[in-house]
Amino acid sequence: VPSLSLSLSVADCPGTSSAQAGRAAACQGCPNQKLCAGGAAAPDPAEAAELRERLRSVKHTILVLSGKGGVGKSTFSALLAHGLAADEAKQVALLDIDICGPSIPKMMGLEGEQVHQSGSGWSPVYVEENLGVMSVGFLLSSPDDAVIWRGPKKNGLIKQFLRDVDWGEIDYLIVDTPPGTSDEHLSIVQYLSATHIDGAVIITTPQEVSLQDVRKEINFCHKVKLPIIGVVENMSGFICPKCKNESQIFPPTTGGAEKMCQNLNVSLLGKVPLDPQIGKSCDKGQSFLSEAPESPATSSYRNIIQRIQEYCDQHHFHEEKII
Repeated sequence: VPSLSLSLSVADCPGTSSAQAGRAAACQGCPNQKLCAGGAAAPDPAEAAELRERLRSVKHTILVLSGKGGVGKSTFSALLAHGLAADEAKQVALLDIDICGPSIPKMMGLEGEQVHQSGSGWSPVYVEENLGVMSVGFLLSSPDDAVIWRGPKKNGLIKQFLRDVDWGEIDYLIVDTPPGTSDEHLSIVQYLSATHIDGAVIITTPQEVSLQDVRKEINFCHKVKLPIIGVVENMSGFICPKCKNESQIFPPTTGGAEKMCQNLNVSLLGKVPLDPQIGKSCDKGQSFLSEAPESPATSSYRNIIQRIQEYCDQHHFHEEKII
């Protein structure tokens, strides 16, 4: 039965970086079997050296992932960038690799901006002096243009973003990814394996339909040996500004992200309540953290951002000790 053999091969896939890639029993019938067996799925040594050289001045790299679309992943990426860049001593870069749905330019107030070429590569578009952004949205003639590409072309652009953008000295590189566990995710992890990834922040909403796909995302991270910084539960209740009563817009029917994190031994970084101002700020290209400093959601975001900073600092400290 084809569907049965597919489910077995997906569950037992050894991963593209494994010595068993393309050779394990689960690889039989996989369309990428020859690619993996021939080593083509592994990073080319010359390419890895080139990426390592370009990214050697990046101190911390954080991937923002989600299983589903519409759970607030790009919003979180944008606010994480704003929150980290609030320290003017830190240089922050936000890379949007959601090729088909690039919403970062709009959220960062950069819609209509263009990428400029310099002698040292593409220049990021800057929101502040210490906050640069790169997205396929800057390469489109109109924000309504559809990017209708197959995997190899998308992967080529991701490589180009890492290899050809003059990022400079960066304290934090935040990578906003599309939903899921497919081409773009494998490519970014593969390309960044030449350098260093602190880990992934996974975004979800409280209902089981979202958590179901987050479990797949966590499994993906384990397969590709990507550390998980933690999970953020977005849209975690709504407090009425008038009566102050809390409503569950997305009921946590199976215990929400908290129960899932306990079961899977993953950190829950925090819960962010719904606030209508978040959507308004994103549409206006402004930072919600600055626009609504008294909101409970802002307080949650700031606590989560602080926990991510502490994780990265601790990670960096342990690496230095090992070296």
